[in-house]
Amino acid sequence: MTVLLGCIADDFTGATDLAGMLVKAGMRTVQLIGVPDGPPPQDVDAVVIALKSRTVPAAEAIADSLAALRWLQQAGCTQFYFKYCSTFDSTPEGNIGPVAEALMAALGTDFTIACPAFPANGRTIYKGYLFVGDELLSESGMRNHPLTPMTDPSLVRVLQAQSRGKVGLVEHRTVAQGTEAVAARFGALRAEGCALAITDAISNDDLMTLGAACADLPLVTGGSGIALGLPDNFRRRGLLAKNDVADQLPSTGGLRAVIAGSCSVATRKQVAAMQDSAPSFAIDPLALARGEDVAGAALAWAKPLLQQGPVLVYATSSPEQVKAVQAQLGVAEAGELVERALAEIARGLVRLGVGQLIVAGGETSGAVVKALGVTGLRIGPEIDPGVPWTAALQEQGDGQPLALALKSGNFGSVDFFTKAWSRLP
Repeated sequence: MTVLLGCIADDFTGATDLAGMLVKAGMRTVQLIGVPDGPPPQDVDAVVIALKSRTVPAAEAIADSLAALRWLQQAGCTQFYFKYCSTFDSTPEGNIGPVAEALMAALGTDFTIACPAFPANGRTIYKGYLFVGDELLSESGMRNHPLTPMTDPSLVRVLQAQSRGKVGLVEHRTVAQGTEAVAARFGALRAEGCALAITDAISNDDLMTLGAACADLPLVTGGSGIALGLPDNFRRRGLLAKNDVADQLPSTGGLRAVIAGSCSVATRKQVAAMQDSAPSFAIDPLALARGEDVAGAALAWAKPLLQQGPVLVYATSSPEQVKAVQAQLGVAEAGELVERALAEIARGLVRLGVGQLIVAGGETSGAVVKALGVTGLRIGPEIDPGVPWTAALQEQGDGQPLALALKSGNFGSVDFFTKAWSRLP
């Protein structure tokens, strides 16, 4: 069988988030790290290619995304999905609009939607405005994001600023009328010359409606939420069987550790909660800049503690601390120093016997996965909405796969780090 749904994600935790949603909806799914050289794995219904393209220059993001699209087309996919963050992380220059339009051109389609809504995690869209919980995006913690601060909650306005084509809106009153009404609105927007449409969604029922309306779209773009509504389209066509065990993982073992690089509000709370029950080591970016062997010190600290239970290594800081470091080192240099150190620490922890690793933060997850040489992940059970456990497709030296939980900085309950272990087989 060929793969049905081909997905391109602009960061690693976002890819895992999407893959987890597809598994939850009954699609056997693997996540591949970067564009692979060989054929897709056997016995899968969906493939998610994880890129690190959210904050790179737009031309680079486009080139990487088109390369991923070509591979997915060769794998036989019949529909394609461009996945970005549920908080629409981007800059005025992109990369959501430029990548979406490049994929549309390559697929020969003149219309698609943009729906980052994920109600289970408090991301809802109403009248085209994105809410994080009860707050507008511009009033949430995302306004302080160190790389992509989001200060405008109007998704139509944000997407229009980075797109050449006209951006329209499918309002909630239309979504509430059902799939046929949404499909009719799509047609009306196309007739008006709109190439992209922001879609309101405040519940999972809305996502199911929107997903059904997208059955004939060659390309869907959004967060992971709308993935809930896509598998049934394949089932209605007799292409996808019902599958209640799509999230099964092989048994994993080894020691346990957490690496946190995100400075989001959610991750800061999770770090504070874990510090009450586990030893923790803070990464100092300024010490890294001075050339100190911070990674070596962290590994020497962790080695005698790992046998007693999970350890936490973190670079998580308050917005004020992040800005102070960036003022001294520069935004890019500060981020790269921390990413390199955390990646080196992750590699060292696995050498010390860690077989179950949680990583918080999209940029951090990307650096860690690349450092570990992981080329693909099989998707397992959900820990919290948007965050599943995964198992590396390649085994470790002891014959067991490495278990990884790659968590978006904004996702997860306060006790995420401490409860995640109970969800492993």
